[in-house]
Amino acid sequence: MDDQACPRCKTTKYRNPSLKMMVNVCGHALCESCVDLLFLKGSGSCPECKIPLRRTNFRVQMFEDPMVEKEVNIRKRILRDYNKREEDFATLNEYNDYLEEIETIIYNLANNIDVVEMNKRIEQYKKDNKEQIMKSKSKLGRSEYELEEMLELEKQKEEEKRIELAREEAEMKKRKIREKEALIDELMFSEGNAKSIVKSFASAIQSKKEANKSSSTVRATQFSTGIKFGNQASQNYMSVPKIEEGPLYLYTPIRQQIEGPLPPGWRELQSRGYVSNIRNESLPERAGGFKAHVACLRALQEAMAGLYHNPSQRQAEFEAV
Repeated sequence: MDDQACPRCKTTKYRNPSLKMMVNVCGHALCESCVDLLFLKGSGSCPECKIPLRRTNFRVQMFEDPMVEKEVNIRKRILRDYNKREEDFATLNEYNDYLEEIETIIYNLANNIDVVEMNKRIEQYKKDNKEQIMKSKSKLGRSEYELEEMLELEKQKEEEKRIELAREEAEMKKRKIREKEALIDELMFSEGNAKSIVKSFASAIQSKKEANKSSSTVRATQFSTGIKFGNQASQNYMSVPKIEEGPLYLYTPIRQQIEGPLPPGWRELQSRGYVSNIRNESLPERAGGFKAHVACLRALQEAMAGLYHNPSQRQAEFEAV
């Protein structure tokens, strides 16, 4: 692309890095300055093939070879009308013949072979398949609309991500300014050694950076497929415990020794009317996480826990042990 030059003014990308090449339907390239100069009135002829061209049909050249650019443009134009799919044909051979016809038309138009005959064939196809073309275009329109919605959603996510990064950067700058101000104040008003103060501040900042680095998670990027990519290999996970070692943690439920009848459960408090015998919690108590049935259940548990307690029996059990 650096060796590309305008055939009229001979300007290259090496001498003008901002050079922008333009192409038209004929496939011959011109720089943007020559296009503006030769097509001031909106129309003119190509300097190479002398074909009449319009200024509005020029577009930025995307490929290094202008003939490739011409073929891509022709292919887009042809496929807007030749838009049938495999399910529109009875057999696979008919669909393959249809694709072969499309490639023949594109090749002939790109290489200026029987151009008039190819255009007549295209017009005849458009007349014969007018309804089918319109139906396929409506389907393509819906899919393109959905694609545009997905792209717009991705743009919004990228914008939110950019704002978040800018906010984090601004917060980091503020934190650095606060650290510098704290260091200056310490140096001004402290009676200690300046070198030791600076060294302690530097070590504190370094430890903060290491802590943030260890606690930060890998940032993932989301594409239109919905798949998240990231550097998962750098994440540190705990090793899976071996079977003979047992689980890392085993929960043991708390067992309360009760020397009395079993107290009622949560559901029985309301069904048996225990809650109706105590006052309701106030708004400040409820805001603090306190509820009346908690106190009711605790009072019942404490009242029933020692009803069957026998001190002499406990003493005999203790002496036996």
